[in-house]
Amino acid sequence: MITQKLKPIEKLKEARAFVSLVGAPTIPAREMGEMLTIGRAEGNHFVVNDPFASGRHARIEWHKDGYLVRDLNSRNGTYLNGARVMMAPLADKDRIRVGGSELIFLLERDHRGEQILLTSKNPDWNQKLKAIGDMAQSELPILIGGASGTGKEILAQQLHRQSHRREGPFVSVNCSALSESLAESELFGHTKGSFTDATHDRKGAFECARGGTLFLDEIGDLPMSLQPKLLRALENREIRPVGSDRTLKTDVRIVAATHHNLKQQVVEGLFRADLFFRLNILFLKAPSLTERLEDFDSLLYHFAREFKVSFSVEAIELLRQHTWPGNIRELKNVVARGLALCQGKVNAEDVGRLLDRFPTPTLPKTPASPFGSGSSTGNILKDLERTLIERRLVANKGNQRQTALDLGVPKSTLHDRIRNYQIDIEQLIADHK
Repeated sequence: MITQKLKPIEKLKEARAFVSLVGAPTIPAREMGEMLTIGRAEGNHFVVNDPFASGRHARIEWHKDGYLVRDLNSRNGTYLNGARVMMAPLADKDRIRVGGSELIFLLERDHRGEQILLTSKNPDWNQKLKAIGDMAQSELPILIGGASGTGKEILAQQLHRQSHRREGPFVSVNCSALSESLAESELFGHTKGSFTDATHDRKGAFECARGGTLFLDEIGDLPMSLQPKLLRALENREIRPVGSDRTLKTDVRIVAATHHNLKQQVVEGLFRADLFFRLNILFLKAPSLTERLEDFDSLLYHFAREFKVSFSVEAIELLRQHTWPGNIRELKNVVARGLALCQGKVNAEDVGRLLDRFPTPTLPKTPASPFGSGSSTGNILKDLERTLIERRLVANKGNQRQTALDLGVPKSTLHDRIRNYQIDIEQLIADHK
């Protein structure tokens, strides 16, 4: 076990620091603020999908003139360049292992993997991408819309890099991962003793992002109870940490993103109208993959190079015909599956199993489905997907969270499928009582 004496890192105050997951080039690097937590739990700044990592495994933090990594009493330990450490200073290109995952700490970031997502052969989208520089120079909030998997966080990072706040931190908060009880602390911080587990003062996202950009991802999933508090923070430019009797002035630029239709959520009473108008001053909508099919070959070849996977001409043609409900993220996942399931060589006969992640049910003998309206899309995989969704919704009496768990997909993805297939859940349940 190693605990090293801290030494200043020369000129670190003028450098940029990032953390990347080794072997996963398509996962965006995380930019460092004053602190970054790493672990399996969704509340971490950098989440690793690793069964050998602890929920809160390690933390990278700023200390005087440099960054250090600190183990958080993890089950399997934290390793720096192969040696187990409790606390140690970090240098450029250091390797950090948490569980079975390896991360690299960088003072300079390689943007090549992202540039393919920030250019387009689609004239309309390319024109909007060129306008990012003008939007970035403003201090006004920006709302980024678009379906899941379209690269909204990469757009937010580009807005930050082209702004005059680029020397400050970029802090990302996934609002859908915030529990209602801890959401206020995550955003605004807390004081020692303010609640049971508050063993020390902690800065929230607003303070960690001071001088930089605060990215509120999936803002449409922010708990209703927290929305008026966020609105006050934006309107007054000040926050009050949980348990504190004093307010702090904020200095952040807000960029928010959602895959929801926030206007519709306002109409349905799921999102505050005043907060919507406060966030929706500048708007940028990321197109779905089918709306920028001109870029399909470039994106496929990019991911294929990164994962070292080859596709036959016939396989590529079949992939072009897919509807890509998961967009660029789904395309990346298909390429990754090609490496895992096809040893890196994908032929036409492999495409079906790479695209279909659902169990294959017995095909109905008639075109009409025993669920819903019975309409057919003409696409066998989509019809099977709809049938599976409807069956699980009926079995779970309309409970979307349990249905998403049964199908092994995020709740947001299930919500998109229900909307795309125009499934009337109330009518579906009523028809099967």
